[in-house]
Amino acid sequence: MKTDAQLKKDVSAELEWEPAINVSQVGVSVKDGVVTLSGHLDTYAQKYATERAVQRVQGVRAVALELDVKLEPGHKRSDSEIAIAAETALKWHSMVPADRIQLKVERGWITLRGEVDWDYQRQNAEKALRPLLGVVGVSNGITLKVSTTPSNVASRIREAFARHAEREAKHVEVGVNGSVVTLRGTVDSWAERSAAYGAAWAAPGISSVVNEIKVQ
Repeated sequence: MKTDAQLKKDVSAELEWEPAINVSQVGVSVKDGVVTLSGHLDTYAQKYATERAVQRVQGVRAVALELDVKLEPGHKRSDSEIAIAAETALKWHSMVPADRIQLKVERGWITLRGEVDWDYQRQNAEKALRPLLGVVGVSNGITLKVSTTPSNVASRIREAFARHAEREAKHVEVGVNGSVVTLRGTVDSWAERSAAYGAAWAAPGISSVVNEIKVQ
């Protein structure tokens, strides 16, 4: 197991390795495997890239984001300009049913509403908006349409996760209550935790996933 000092060194190196991040704007502290990031970033896309970079590092148990977005003058846009750009981005995304999604922009923060069939559609809607100029954050309130959950959905989720990380799948418990899936257990990395979460969301009829998996 890595010490906090080793983990901080690895996280800092990963942030320096990621070209989309200005590391001079990010402070890193680590305690008991929990990484805290602080600072001010120029774009929301940089904030997301920073979070993802830290999650790739082996040994990270959790991430606390104390980052905010302070737009450079050249990146600032009015809410109406952001709304128009966001609507266009959704319409041009082939994996997003734009006609089923509504959005609101307030002080650069986009809030999404609507109902779609699959989690990948919900995630792609948010993904399409992150790099837009003027955006300081995205709240994804899109819900999934209620559908029938197969009786064998728990075993299908386990099989899907095993295809991604066979050894770690043995340490993850999948509980299903109606359309809600609860994941419990321990894995070795944040990436494996995310793989289990993604496998659960890919199952048909699922409306919510509670991820209680811990990174050891």
